[in-house]
Amino acid sequence: MNEFTQGSSAPADELHGESLALSYGRTRVVHEISLHLRPGVVTALIGPNGSGKSTVLRALARLHRVDEGIVRIVDGRGERDAADLTAKEFARTVAMLSQSRPHPSGLEVRDVVAYGRHPHRSRFAGMTDADRDAIAGALELTGLNAMTHRAVDELSGGELQRVWLATALAQDTGILLLDEPTNHLDLRYQVETLDLICDLADRGTAVGVVLHDLGHAASVADEVVLMHRGRVHAAGTPAAVLTSENLTQVYGLPIDASVDGRTGRVHVTPRGRHHDRAGRALAALSA
Repeated sequence: MNEFTQGSSAPADELHGESLALSYGRTRVVHEISLHLRPGVVTALIGPNGSGKSTVLRALARLHRVDEGIVRIVDGRGERDAADLTAKEFARTVAMLSQSRPHPSGLEVRDVVAYGRHPHRSRFAGMTDADRDAIAGALELTGLNAMTHRAVDELSGGELQRVWLATALAQDTGILLLDEPTNHLDLRYQVETLDLICDLADRGTAVGVVLHDLGHAASVADEVVLMHRGRVHAAGTPAAVLTSENLTQVYGLPIDASVDGRTGRVHVTPRGRHHDRAGRALAALSA
């Protein structure tokens, strides 16, 4: 993928989830969670499987019903209840890359990415220069220029993941929600996707991202929300949240966390039964 080169600033949009309670059927899975996504800030939601982080993100995107609480958008028009917006109005402000997506068939990569422009187009209108520029920019940013005309049926899981990311970017919104965006990607594209997330935030986008990899969260997040059993266990800066005590309590195994005094970055090391295997092997070779 290429360096971020689009516009120098994005709309100063915010997304607030206030006292959210969420359920599947009669089972309450998220309890009284508040989350504020602010311009230029990467907020990472982390926690074990089943902690509720993806459900919270889906509720913020209006893809999961809110039992209690409210989702608000704050932008140049003031503060509005997200539920009062039409689907197009909401999609002009908030884009989401979700885990569960349809698998398009019979389409080329560029056609799928072009779906991201639907919120900006009237029903029978053709492509505008702004549409074409947004699509071209999204393809470039996600490293898809060489496969623009490839059929999506021919793509690997990682390539298709990048196509859906490009579709979200083509919406050109001030708020971006990403549910495990590095899933299925090889190391290179994991790193480049994380770089792109930071670039978007530097441009002024409010980013909410669910991540399983604690190292990824430590590297890109300005704020971390650690969830456990549908509640916020800790929230704040990576250094404040990614502590040995917090992580060991939530994940249920010993986890070492330390802050690099030079860079300020948090380093996280889970300690399984064989965590020191490499050290033992080195000691045996040195004996």
